[in-house]
Amino acid sequence: MLIARRWRSRRSAAIAGIIFAVLLLAGLTMIRIALSESSLQVLQSNAQRQGLIRLSLQLVPFAGIAFLWFIGVIREQLGEVEDRLFSTVFLGSGLLFLAMLFIGAVTSTSLLALLTGSDPNAELFAYGRSTTQTLISVYAMRMAAVFTISVSTLGLRTAGLPRWVSFLGYLVALGLLVAAGEHRWFQLLFPAWVLLVSIVILVVRPPVRTADTNSAVG
Repeated sequence: MLIARRWRSRRSAAIAGIIFAVLLLAGLTMIRIALSESSLQVLQSNAQRQGLIRLSLQLVPFAGIAFLWFIGVIREQLGEVEDRLFSTVFLGSGLLFLAMLFIGAVTSTSLLALLTGSDPNAELFAYGRSTTQTLISVYAMRMAAVFTISVSTLGLRTAGLPRWVSFLGYLVALGLLVAAGEHRWFQLLFPAWVLLVSIVILVVRPPVRTADTNSAVG
């Protein structure tokens, strides 16, 4: 029973969020460095860039597992004060973001396999790269923005987060909605904000819910 409580605690959510954020930050940074010169010829001839892409893709499943745990524990912590509207948006946007991230990783793995072939098709590579970039930079990051808005709103409504963290989340969401598609380094804003939220959850004590306490005594 004690172990079950630990897995559902705020500390567990914070640790899962930190693991997700660190892994995704590392993965996105490595793939952005590797794709700074993204022509087929450069990527095909540069084993170091291929290695960076391969390593970044290997981090994605573990980041996804941590993100799922982060979502689950946050919902558990909300408990009876959970707002059904925002919690539905929170859960749906988080799962959609994760699904698109996984699909993008799969297509990137296929492109990496294409690079190692003897005679890769340039048109097929360009199509796959464009599809993957659109999936991650446009759709997944928009879902990340919605997730950030919902978490920030829930944090304000439940007093589960300091107000400045929630307001910063709205700014991060705006950046993801407006700029993440064109300026891909903006994508780092999402895992960086999750990292901040997780650290805050880890070090800040939860608010005392007097209403729940009174009802329990009664």
